[in-house]
Amino acid sequence: MKPVTHPTIGIDFGTTNTVVAISQPGGDTHVMTLEGPEGPEKGWRSALGFQLVHNAGGVAERVITAGPWAIEAYLEDPIETRFIQSFKNFAASSAFTETVIDSKRYKFEDLLAAFLKQVKQYGGEAMQNLPPRVIVGRPVTFAGGNPKEDLALERYQAAFEQLGFEDIRYAYEPVGAAFYFARNLTQAATVLVADFGGGTSDFSIIRFEPTPEGLRSTPLGRAGVGIAGDAFDYRIIDQLVSPELGKGTEYTSFGKVLPIPQRYYTAFAKWEQLALLRASRDMKDIRSLVRDAEEPEKVERLVEVLDDNHGYALYRAVSDLKVALSSQESAEFVFAVGDIDIRAHVTRADFEGWIAADLEAMENAVDRALDEAAIAADGVDRVFLTGGTSFVPAVRDIFLQRFGAEKIESGSEFESIASGLAMIGQETDLDLWSESKSF
Repeated sequence: MKPVTHPTIGIDFGTTNTVVAISQPGGDTHVMTLEGPEGPEKGWRSALGFQLVHNAGGVAERVITAGPWAIEAYLEDPIETRFIQSFKNFAASSAFTETVIDSKRYKFEDLLAAFLKQVKQYGGEAMQNLPPRVIVGRPVTFAGGNPKEDLALERYQAAFEQLGFEDIRYAYEPVGAAFYFARNLTQAATVLVADFGGGTSDFSIIRFEPTPEGLRSTPLGRAGVGIAGDAFDYRIIDQLVSPELGKGTEYTSFGKVLPIPQRYYTAFAKWEQLALLRASRDMKDIRSLVRDAEEPEKVERLVEVLDDNHGYALYRAVSDLKVALSSQESAEFVFAVGDIDIRAHVTRADFEGWIAADLEAMENAVDRALDEAAIAADGVDRVFLTGGTSFVPAVRDIFLQRFGAEKIESGSEFESIASGLAMIGQETDLDLWSESKSF
């Protein structure tokens, strides 16, 4: 097969963060920096901001921003900025067709294309002169209750074509991480890669064997589950925040006492849903509940969270708690913004109890990967953990108990996938590790 003679872009479009890497013929690979308000960053928050601004003539228009620029726009003007994060979770959902902003309709591919165009704009010279090939990361299992894989990839294809790539290929995200990890192997090893994102947890088992011609690799098994960091966030919100926003309380309608609908609170299960709930028909009903609720002050807080776009502030409060509990046995949860002030003391044991079902689903996915590879746990030589959720002690315990501490490694949690994807782009047998799609 002919050797690759041009650079390759690897893009890890994640639920939480997006990272871009570029590989050169001959092996040099590096993560690209993206310009942000406070200087260059190796990766952006996967977020979009639709900020309402007034031009010199006083005419209002929406300006689209992404990554840290979207966060800056939101913090500057939360009321007039539609802030959407974690929108990757829509990719495989047939229930999501579009969202409407100022009478303009945006399909998923429109949102992704808008985000990617901002990445290109702030990605420097290498992104202005794109090479023909891009390797796009994809989860083993897309997020959602009934994910449609072909629909997700069709939407990806439509978005990436807008950037002008000629050769668009897709590779599993944990396989990208495996390539990154294997670059330092000096002897044959069977490697399990566990990639924990915001929306999915994916596991791949690959056999790597050094040869005189280079590293030979054979895929053995893979599995995934649509549960990861965002699911953990929801458990925290469901326990600590939603009850203070009216969940579990009642209202009176035509003389009947009824529970406040649960769907208003299940929207907190996905960060991207909050922006949509704010603009939905449900908002009128939620506001009307204030006068009929038995505890109206709680529903008023829900209205404020949605109307005043406090979703990002809530995300930061939840993230801060998770980070603290990763190194401490207990921590304080503080969500204080506007007229809302919700605080609680949380122990690590509390948190682990809330996420017990999610941990079990992750364990089952690891077992499925081992079954597909037809090996037992002792047949795995090395385990590589990547992604932010890998810092959660209860998640690490899944692998410590199965494989032992001596086999487990981690590092470059936010850069390994993009780097590995770019490395895959230099493989002569691309079809073994990636696939192209045409729709």
